[in-house]
Formats: sequence, structure tokens, C-alpha cells
Amino acid sequence: MSDPHIHVEHRVAWQGSGVRDVVASAFGLAADAPSTVRTGCGRQVPYAMTAQRPESVTCLPCREHAHREHLRLAEQVEHLSRQPGSPVSAGDGARAAALHRDLAHRFA
Repeated sequence: MSDPHIHVEHRVAWQGSGVRDVVASAFGLAADAPSTVRTGCGRQVPYAMTAQRPESVTCLPCREHAHREHLRLAEQVEHLSRQPGSPVSAGDGARAAALHRDLAHRFA
């Protein structure tokens, strides 16, 4: 039976073309998008059945997973940006955390 839902990748913060662009610019490698990916709900689905925009995700367990992951990442970014010697300023960390909290809210 075919799954009609749109999912999120398990590693929510590492998904998408943005990460591939960073790798390509840093290492000169252009990675192809994977054909299948593991999702937040634990399924293996075609990459084409995933989305980054919260409004596009229709799988409830994936939305809950993305919500938790973005909140967790927001806390980590804020905590690490306040550490002595951090390459990210506290202000930049707070702004990044706010973006992840906004995404978490949109997935909720």
C-alpha cells in the first residue's frame, strides 16, 4: 500500500539543499540527493515524499519529531553560544535559537 503522507527526514536540522550547498562549497563535492531517506516517524520513504516546510508535512509523527528536534537544537545553540571561546556570539546564538523555536512552533 502506498503512503500518501509527506514526511520529514530523521535528521531534521541536517536535511535539504542548504547542507549539501555547504558541503559542496567547503569540500568541492556536489552530493546528489538520496533516493530514499529515514523519516522522523521511522519509515524509509522516497526523498521526494519529504519536505522541509512545516506547512507541507502531513505525517503527524514526523511533525511531532520535527517539533522536538527544533526545540532541542534551539537549546543546544543557545547553550553553546554562551560558552567561553565559542565561535558563535551569544546574540547570533539567540537569533538562531529563535529561528528554530519558530520552526518548532510551526510544526506543532
